[in-house]
Amino acid sequence: MESKILLESGTNELEILEFIVGENHYGINVAKIREILPYKRPTPIPNSHPCVEGIYMPRDTIITVIDLNKSLAVPYVTNEETDMFVVTNFNKLNVAFHVQTVCGIHRVSWADISKPDESINDAGRSVATGFLKINGRLIVILDFEKIVTDISPETGLRMSDIDALGIRQRNNDPILIAEDSPLLGKLIHDSLTKAGYTQLIVTNNGQEAYDFLCQLKKEKLLYENVKCVITDIEMPQMDGHHLTKLIKEDPEMNGLPVIIFSSLVNEDMRRKGELLGADAQLSKPEIGSLVRVLDEIIAKYHNS
Repeated sequence: MESKILLESGTNELEILEFIVGENHYGINVAKIREILPYKRPTPIPNSHPCVEGIYMPRDTIITVIDLNKSLAVPYVTNEETDMFVVTNFNKLNVAFHVQTVCGIHRVSWADISKPDESINDAGRSVATGFLKINGRLIVILDFEKIVTDISPETGLRMSDIDALGIRQRNNDPILIAEDSPLLGKLIHDSLTKAGYTQLIVTNNGQEAYDFLCQLKKEKLLYENVKCVITDIEMPQMDGHHLTKLIKEDPEMNGLPVIIFSSLVNEDMRRKGELLGADAQLSKPEIGSLVRVLDEIIAKYHNS
């Protein structure tokens, strides 16, 4: 299956792989995918989580296999002749997701993806990050990071990383955060608050963050009200790369430091971020590193 995975930087576009679990259509950002392989019965691991089928070693890497049917509570009997593995890499983890059918790849704009409302995403419990309609089919974009974190919490953000930083002073510099996941947005907010940052503005996607910045720019209050922007990459309406591009190409905004904090920070995505002018890029589990980099950027900002 061909994919132009390395799209031009900052276009607010992505490629979605459509696949079927049970009888429902779901999607994943192609940037998360390493490869797609035929299903092969994995080796079971005793006392593992019920959604973990086992481990699979196609070459020299051991990969954990997650049964999406069980994870999504979708009844299905495995067909070893037709089922597939979608092998992913994000948050520095290699995970294979067991699905039934791979349908194809669609190149779309983040603006075409609708964000779940609060009735669906109450308290961050939903694993749907967005919805996309293609040829009459509704495709649910899944939060694979949440699926993995629910199974193995130690793979997510750890407040213990903040504890390891020791006693810290209060910092009143306002920080703007763009993060579409309510759960991760709260964890980032709580982690930075615990690290001493008291003025945090959390927005749900890049569009909300950019609108906020534009309003401050219009009022000539930009640099008094935002000292740094922390952004995810994957977000409905506007992604973090496009947000970074808009900030860095605006002569009135480009003095704002931008930190990309995303599960997608791999070698290819890092090159994209550098081309767009991001000041730092970190993988999402590294909340302690985020605080240290934020400290350095804020200190540099005050000394410049």
